[in-house]
Amino acid sequence: MKRRAENVIDRRGILKTSAAVLGGALLKDDSVEATAQNVNTHSGPSRLKITDLRVAVVTSAPMTCPIIRIDTNQGVYGLGEVRDGASPSYALMLKSRLLGENPVNVDRLFRKIRQFGGQARQAGGVYAVEMALWDIASKVYNIAVYQMLGRKFRDHIRIYADTTESANPGVYAQRMKARKEEKGLTWVKMDLGVDLVSNKPNTVTAPVDLTQQELTFSPHMFTGVEITDKGMAHWCGGSMGNARTLHFV
Repeated sequence: MKRRAENVIDRRGILKTSAAVLGGALLKDDSVEATAQNVNTHSGPSRLKITDLRVAVVTSAPMTCPIIRIDTNQGVYGLGEVRDGASPSYALMLKSRLLGENPVNVDRLFRKIRQFGGQARQAGGVYAVEMALWDIASKVYNIAVYQMLGRKFRDHIRIYADTTESANPGVYAQRMKARKEEKGLTWVKMDLGVDLVSNKPNTVTAPVDLTQQELTFSPHMFTGVEITDKGMAHWCGGSMGNARTLHFV
């Protein structure tokens, strides 16, 4: 029995020694070291918490772009854009509803805040937050966002060009035409601002103390500016007639 016990101990010792040697050899292998370097040991998705939401406003790029940053308790952050130069207030008012939440629960958080969105610029805050949340999830799981949203759909997309505003329809049309002739673009959009009709009587209603800058480039809807039926008629008819007849195929 004594000899048998000694044999068992010897076998166990050999196994321990072999495992140690094998482990040491594996640690020296370059591929194992390379794999270990790609492991994000600073982020535990289930323990992520949102700790802050801040805004930086980028100007002249070529337009004003409020960019939000959502920070977490693990140093991972996400970026999102408040679309189309909308007021950063649309995003900042959501901060109290996001603090302490786990940012990788993107769909649940989107459902929680979507009631505070709306049409056009009013949706800017909600969409900026969703962008930032997907950015965080992408970094934490080390995978492209499009892979989490149903994989890649196409390799190429058709781009379009915008135009700078002008109260003169002829100038507007020439600018759009130049996009095609000089850059080869066949998809062009145009912005219709209230400045195109505000110089005509009874086309726009607005508070009397509103400046022309605020009237033309208001970042949100709470200014009381509305276009009247007469203003809409000018937009869709005579004042924009020359520009709206320009079509690209």
